[in-house]
Amino acid sequence: MTSGLHCPRTPLRRFLDRELSAGPKPLRESFRAQHATDQVLLPPPGVGTEAGTVGTAIDQRLRLAFTTASPLDGATLIGMAQAGQWPGPAGPAMRSVAYELAARLAETVHRLELDNRSMPLDRPHEDEEDLARLLIAAAWYQVCARTSIGFAFTPLADAAREDPDTFCLERLLALPHPDMVADVAGQLYKTADGPLDDLRARTQPADCHGGPTFDGAEMTADADLIADGFLIDLKSTRHPRNSLSIRTAWQLLGYLLLDATDRYRIDTVGLYLTRSGVLASWPVEGFLDLLGTRRRDLTALRRALTELLNGCPADVVPTSQDEEDHIQRLLARLEPIIPAGHCRVCTQPLPEAVPSLRDYCSRWCVVRAKTLQKKGWLPPRPPAPLRPPRKAVQPPQKKTPRVRTAWL
Repeated sequence: MTSGLHCPRTPLRRFLDRELSAGPKPLRESFRAQHATDQVLLPPPGVGTEAGTVGTAIDQRLRLAFTTASPLDGATLIGMAQAGQWPGPAGPAMRSVAYELAARLAETVHRLELDNRSMPLDRPHEDEEDLARLLIAAAWYQVCARTSIGFAFTPLADAAREDPDTFCLERLLALPHPDMVADVAGQLYKTADGPLDDLRARTQPADCHGGPTFDGAEMTADADLIADGFLIDLKSTRHPRNSLSIRTAWQLLGYLLLDATDRYRIDTVGLYLTRSGVLASWPVEGFLDLLGTRRRDLTALRRALTELLNGCPADVVPTSQDEEDHIQRLLARLEPIIPAGHCRVCTQPLPEAVPSLRDYCSRWCVVRAKTLQKKGWLPPRPPAPLRPPRKAVQPPQKKTPRVRTAWL
């Protein structure tokens, strides 16, 4: 799903662009009001360009604190399988080590009882360092599922190509820089005794889902964590206060809408910033209000997205005119209907106190209308209701001036 959100020409982006009338500003302001701290744990120098790998590792470590049902997420398993298909002797070597890594990681996770609520979120430092190395190695395998080009430049692939005969699990676990290991552990310790730890204490492993996927989704989409109906996106950015971009908002909304059968019973969405320890959250209704979704009813919005996904590859740019015409017809059919007496921007009922000819419900919608019109996202004005014909008005007749008679 992420790739479908990056390009503005995909049907998914065009659908969301039209549905979200408010833009990112109201949600971003709400997020910044909740992110009141300036204390940020910065990555140490040895992390360098491997910040993404560290982010993947801490994400998985926090998921395992809620549930250990899947010690390895789906993307990592796919990456392990694809890495084993590389040509030459490096492929079989990486496959063999992947099997050993998966077994070691599963054994470690269950031995430490990471999702046991009677134990603290973190474990002794030595165990956390060992676990961090395992998760960093698994994160390198996950890169293969995301981008084969990027995987070719990982330390894992370099070591396997350099000497396939001596490439083993111990060699792999020695590759992470000590600063990478320390960074994963440091972000975990910052989470302990924080809001995410409080949420963990209020939930049970059976009610939590790490890396959840969605039934009926016609695209690859795996969220970070759902804890008893709370959909959480984990972010390890070094600039957490600026982390709520419009793409992040789209991503949260996309996961919410892809749960078309309400399997996870999501009632709250939020972001957890691992480097600042802030958990920002919104009830689903408030989240939709801040984004200005034209369909405020979640079931109706999910139904519209499901029809889009069933009608075309929603995360792929059309490559022919026939595909483009088909997508335009589909999007036109899914366009929200704005009845009379409703705001032309957000489709909400107009306040009764305003004149009947007013088109917008607030000053914000007046301002947003110009942007939406410029980008072609504003639905056409509904036809004005027919008025009964006026009765013909007879022109006033001129009065004959009275002639006064002078009497002698």
